[in-house]
Amino acid sequence: MEYNLADLFESVVDVVPDREALVCADLPGTGAERRLTYAELDAAANRVAHHLRDAGIGPGEHLGIQLRNGVEYLQTLLGCLKARIVPVNVNYRYVADELTHLYRDADLAALVFDAEFTGPVAAAVPSAERLRHLLRVGDAPPAAAFTATPFADATASASPGRGFRPRSGDDLFIIYTGGTTGMPKGVMWRQEDLFFSGLGGGAPTGEPVSSPGELARRVAAGGDGITFFPTPPLMHGTSTLTAFIAFHFGQRVVLHRGFTPSEVLRTIEREAVTSVSLVGDAMLRPLVDALEGPLRDVDLSALFSVSSSGALLSETVRARFAALAPKVALLNNFGSSESGFNGTATEDSGQEKGLRLRVNDRTAVVDPVTREPVAAGEVGRIAQRGRVPLGYYNDPVKTAETFFRRGADRWVLLGDMATVDAEGVVTVLGRGSQCINTGGEKVYPEEVEQALTSHPDVYDALVAGVPDARWGHRVAAVVQLRAGAREPSLAEIQTHCRARLAGYKIPRGLVVVPEIRRSPSGKADYRWARAAASGHA
Repeated sequence: MEYNLADLFESVVDVVPDREALVCADLPGTGAERRLTYAELDAAANRVAHHLRDAGIGPGEHLGIQLRNGVEYLQTLLGCLKARIVPVNVNYRYVADELTHLYRDADLAALVFDAEFTGPVAAAVPSAERLRHLLRVGDAPPAAAFTATPFADATASASPGRGFRPRSGDDLFIIYTGGTTGMPKGVMWRQEDLFFSGLGGGAPTGEPVSSPGELARRVAAGGDGITFFPTPPLMHGTSTLTAFIAFHFGQRVVLHRGFTPSEVLRTIEREAVTSVSLVGDAMLRPLVDALEGPLRDVDLSALFSVSSSGALLSETVRARFAALAPKVALLNNFGSSESGFNGTATEDSGQEKGLRLRVNDRTAVVDPVTREPVAAGEVGRIAQRGRVPLGYYNDPVKTAETFFRRGADRWVLLGDMATVDAEGVVTVLGRGSQCINTGGEKVYPEEVEQALTSHPDVYDALVAGVPDARWGHRVAAVVQLRAGAREPSLAEIQTHCRARLAGYKIPRGLVVVPEIRRSPSGKADYRWARAAASGHA
């Protein structure tokens, strides 16, 4: 047995086979709910693995998962790992051109997709020369343009037993990340490295795992009672990694097919959820709105923590939630598809001091050119050493730009700019790719967005740089107002921000939109924000 994710999962199954592993509580109106024990989820994954093997998809080949949240997503993912097939997450929001790029770039040999995505899949498949096996979850729409094997039929006829060849900690796990510029890139992780960097092997809640067999011994010795609820789509790393952390602790995972605030809160109450993961204000804010309104009496007594990764929770929303649920720990976590978990925000993070992180001992702030650690107070890029990805799939140029060696260590250079103080606390400034250069001064959108969302009439905001003849670029705010709020003037917004920001950071333009556009996981769409700020949305 190695630090292979399928081996580790099976070791947990063998000690707690009858423990509930997965609950899929679907959206309102469907009446659907599925519950699987560890043994049942293991058997379901075995069926996928055997079907793929019988269909000629071999070890090391790549399979795309283009599904909404549900049993089939994790069943397929685990099945791939069991058969040593490399799983590849596919963003179901992509249109045909983006899908064509990903299918080809990832060298997909097989694809599992939801029937509702048949249209864009049909448009992209003809250009993916290596893609030879399609599995469709759900009924085919009328006059479907191509043939795909029904997932339910394929898995029903396959063996529920194991009987797989030995696996390796070197087996790959690829996470495609969209980023903020360019086409999506596939981050290649060795499974052993991913286990220790982002899946509980490094054990931020305890001692690191010293051997593969120790994981199951810990699960057998401990109890259950913890329920993880990853609310973003599983196609994003945050939710998938959260689910695997739960499995590695022998605990339960709750899923929703989509994000409906009222249903999320009712599920937290009904399933006695203890830990919720989400992405920034875009997900926490509507939960707070519901708690302040129609669901003010929902029972959150079992809830222990709410954690955000991928987007910073604003002070305003954090304060509103803390007033409603004062006993719940609210965590701003920092990490990425390229690094796993880096650290958690300090208690004094906020408008005055910014996002300050207690980082692990493998994280540093380095000069992006020399890649040497910067002095205290100097601006650099966050980097992580040790168990980091091998690089980007099919992209040696970006791999060379992002991954490097210094001494005996492998390093990954992240896109976030930061400073570090004498005590080693890191202050994150923002994504370097989104930095606005206005008259030689650098402005990071996240800081301005924090100031904007503290305005009583502003519900959500993004900040972008737009061309300016004098300053090169000027700061522009794109805001969504609260329901029923009066539209503030630019002067009023500037006055509000002036008490919180240096003069050069204050927005010089204001665009009010019906709704801020974000990804399904809540991450900012800065390309859209720049177009909106320039009047081209």
